[in-house]
Amino acid sequence: MNDLALLALGWIAYFALHSALASLAVKHAVAARWPRVVPAYRLGFNALAVLLILPLLAWTLSHPGPDLWRWTGPWRWVADGAAVLALVGVAWTLRDYDGREFLGLRQWRAREQRVEDQERLHLSILHRFVRHPWYSLGLVLVWTRDMDAARLVAASLATGYLVVGSWLEERKLLVYYGDRYRLYRERVPGLIPLPWRWLDAETAARLRAGPTEGS
Repeated sequence: MNDLALLALGWIAYFALHSALASLAVKHAVAARWPRVVPAYRLGFNALAVLLILPLLAWTLSHPGPDLWRWTGPWRWVADGAAVLALVGVAWTLRDYDGREFLGLRQWRAREQRVEDQERLHLSILHRFVRHPWYSLGLVLVWTRDMDAARLVAASLATGYLVVGSWLEERKLLVYYGDRYRLYRERVPGLIPLPWRWLDAETAARLRAGPTEGS
């Protein structure tokens, strides 16, 4: 088996494990079997995600394979400008999240036993135009880089993972927020903004403020 095939298997295994550990089924199974682990689950999940992705990134960069394309001339400015805007977009939307909740620190300190996320429904300005702005911005970052064979493998699998992952994530969001999220999903596209589908500020505020279903 050649290096690219092994690299592809590595990325597939990483994305499969990441999705499995993020699922409610696995979280509930852990809570039933090892309840003392639950407060540290999110913290451990994030730490494991970082630790496992580092060798894959190192392998991708150290075994590039043939060059496929490079952004040159004016296109380099376009590609780099789009990447910078994507990073700014990620930083901008971070203001709408509880960093301690996202990292898992709040759950650990509060000894939280519930496996479901406890934060409100996040609807930043970018969420009014696309349901998964981080995924959309991530795709911009991935595809505005120079591409070699190894990066193409990683980029293609990451794209597939973000598409499938957004669908899996929405299954959880429907559990958390019920009809509020159904309405939001009907109004706003998933990954690619569409001029005729977006959420006005008043509706976004109403959906954001509503009670979480089941709370």
